[in-house]
This record gives sequence, structure tokens and C-alpha cells, in this order.
Amino acid sequence: MVLPISEVRRIVERVCARQDILDACAERDLGYVIAVFEENGLTQGQMASLTGLHQNRLSDYKTGKHRPKEYSVFAAFADGLGLPPAARQALGLDASAPTAAGIGVPQPRPASFAEVSLDYPDTAGQAAMNVTSLWRADLADQGVLVRAGIDPGAWKDASLRWLVDPVSPPETDMPGGVRVGMGDVERFRVTAEAFRQLDDRFGGGHARQALIQYLSVDADRLLRGRYTGAVGSVLFSAVAEATLLAAWMSYDSAPRSALAQRYFIQALALAQAGGDRLLGASILDAMSHQATHTGRFAEAANLARAARTGTTGIATATLTAHFHTMEARALARLGDAKACDRALVDAVREFDRRRPDDDPGWIRYFDEAELAAEFGHCLRDLGRAVDAARYASRSVVTDAGTGFVRSDFFATMVLADAHLGAGDLEQACATALWALTEGELIRSARCVNYLRDFRQHLTRAADATAVTDFGEQARGSRLWRIASRADKAAA
Repeated sequence: MVLPISEVRRIVERVCARQDILDACAERDLGYVIAVFEENGLTQGQMASLTGLHQNRLSDYKTGKHRPKEYSVFAAFADGLGLPPAARQALGLDASAPTAAGIGVPQPRPASFAEVSLDYPDTAGQAAMNVTSLWRADLADQGVLVRAGIDPGAWKDASLRWLVDPVSPPETDMPGGVRVGMGDVERFRVTAEAFRQLDDRFGGGHARQALIQYLSVDADRLLRGRYTGAVGSVLFSAVAEATLLAAWMSYDSAPRSALAQRYFIQALALAQAGGDRLLGASILDAMSHQATHTGRFAEAANLARAARTGTTGIATATLTAHFHTMEARALARLGDAKACDRALVDAVREFDRRRPDDDPGWIRYFDEAELAAEFGHCLRDLGRAVDAARYASRSVVTDAGTGFVRSDFFATMVLADAHLGAGDLEQACATALWALTEGELIRSARCVNYLRDFRQHLTRAADATAVTDFGEQARGSRLWRIASRADKAAA
């Protein structure tokens, strides 16, 4: 029997006045609290409806099969049931958060970074609460998020869970919240696409915070709404794609921070909850990119392989080709030339049989120029400067208006590096100057890192006059000045 909210409030107030409940909250023993609520007439089914936590998971908490650790779980339980301030405080939550008046509409509170877990969720509801907590923690304390380090084990755990242990799908028509339809999801997608275009043109540092603010309001509102199974799947997929964009923008702003890693992992869980296997594989592919950039080359290769393994028989040729290129990038950095060559051959084989009309919209950017750019990166890292220059030159777009300004910058700096490695200092400097001119509006830490690498390679050049002339011309570039300051700070 479903109790009226007034009766639920009385039960919550009566139970939470007990010292044993406060002690259990202090020990974060949610199983004991659930058992006492049941003894007082509140069923697990109604607790699940009010909190958004799956009933099977509540049962696991009660029996001790699973003990929750995630901040988002405790916040959802306390907000959904309207626990009074003393119980909330005992759980380590904000005592001033909504209490009984908020029963039935969970309202996640801002979390500190330490409370935003890397654990992979078990249910769609947990996935939604995890990412909501992450958005709010990001907005509340960005400095801590950026400074925190990456946890390599989290990549492995997330990829394994994605491969073998599915997240349960979204529950439908939960009480509270707005009614969500396909039109609402489409508006959300279009808005997220506008942020993606800003990211491609100006870099992750331009509109990242505005995206997180938008997600913390609109995506949160939609996730807490009422929807059918079909709408729920599409919604979770759309939010996963937007969260992936947040991950890319965070990575572009601070490549070595744990912030991007957390966004990648939560995006993966959301995609899995939405049943979007191809998007999930693309997220693993993106994790591989970050792992390579941060020097975790073996982990990067395995993440790319997991993406390919998990989509055998369903991935489009374009996607599979990209998975091979990400593996090749990692292998090149490992110095395994034979394995890298094999991966590149596999990429070309898949790419040659692609049919772009079959591809999801988010991978259609991967064309001949992008494939050539991946070859350029790999061959540069293997020390094959002449071959790298040949492929990188195919990837450089000289016509204005492509919209992918940052990608064009990367490709151009790879070409400059390749010219330098081949001994053509004059062409290397001219190419780098062109990149600086075209990329003047970009706000991207990754672009700065490409410049820092070029600066380091340039110091080895024998022609001091040419290097001095280039430095004088480059000094007028904002990105070059940022790279110079970063090198001086690191010295």
C-alpha cells in the first residue's frame, strides 16, 4: 500500500528522532535505516519511488550485500525522504538542504570533489545522481577539480563494467518532476550541439563553464522528470553525449586533471543506461585519447581495444577505423612500430568500406583529412618525419570556415613538427606561424602543449638566426606567449 505523503513525513520524523538511527547514519549504515523504516510501515517500493534509488539496490543495502559509499546515494535518500537536519548532518550532508517539504522530488546538493565518486553506478538513477553531483561540484570548486590527479585504475574498472555488467535502464513514470517528451530531448540536443560548435571553433576554455551551468539546470530537470521507456533511453543517450562534450572541454582545458576523467566515466554510464552501445564505445575511445596524452600508453591501447571488442558486429566501419587509430596512437607512443603499423593498416581497411550515411552524427567528422591527421601523429611519434609530413599535409585545411579550428591547429602543428624533424627549419617555422595566426582565438591547454613541444624541438635547431627570427614573429601571438610563460614556470 502506498502511504500518503503526510504519513510518510510522520514516519520519517518519528524514526529519525531515535538515537540508534542517528548512530546508523553517522556510520553510513543505510541498510539499518531502511530496515527500521520498513518496520514502521514504509515499504522499499515507496522508498525507491521517493528517492529514485532502485528497489533491488535498497534491498541489497538492507541485507548487507552491498554497502553504499557514493555521496549521490546518501543525498538522494535523504532528499527523497526528507530526512530532518540531525539525520542529514549525521550522514555528512548539508543540514540545511530540503527536508520533509521536499519529499518525492530528490534535490542533489553541491558536493565537494572528494565526495564525487569514480565508482561506476549500478542503475540509471544512480548514474543520473552521480553526474548531477559532479556538475554541481564542478561549479562549486573548480580549482580542486583541476588540480586533482588521474586514477588509472578507474579507466580499467569502467571499461570492464561497460563490457560485462550492464547498468539497469531508466525507470519510467516516477512520481514528481515534469513530463518529458521527445520534443524536450530534441531541444536539449540542439542546445548541446551549439556548445559543441563553440568548442570546435574556440576550444574548451571558451564555453566550458557555461555548458556545465546549462547541464546542471536543464539536464538535471529532464533527468528528474517523468517519461516513458522510449523517451528515457533517448534522454539518457542525449545527456551522455552532452556529458561527453563536457569531458572533452574539460580535457582540453586541463588535460591531466581528474575532472575530465570523471566526466568521461559518468558519460559512459549514462550511455549504457540509455542502451546506446556505439556512443559508449566512442566514450571509451575518448578515454584512450586522454590516457595517451597523460602518458598511460598501455591503458590507452586497452581502452581502444575494449571499445572495438564491445561493439563487434554492430559498429560502423568509420567507428571501427577510429578505434584502430586510437590504438595506433598509443602504440606509437610506446615505440611499438610493428603493432602501430598493423593498427593503421586495419584502420585503412575499415575506413575504405565505410558508408557515412550509416554513421551516427557525432562520428561523421572523421573523414580522409582526419584519418591523415591520425597517421601524421603516429608517424611523427615513431620518428618518421618525412612520412609524417606527407600525411599531415593532407590533413591541413587551408580554406577558412571549416568550423574545426582547433583540429586544424593540431594538424598544422604536427606538420610543423614533421618539417622540423625532416630538417626543413624554414618550412617548419612558416607552418607554425600560420597555425598561430589561424588559432589566435582558441582557448585550449592542449593547443598550448603542442606549442610547448614545438618550442622544445626548436631549441635543437642549428640555425640560431632562423630560430631568433621566428621567435620575434611568434611573440605577437597570444598562444605563443602562454606557451612561453608555461615553459618558464616549469623550468
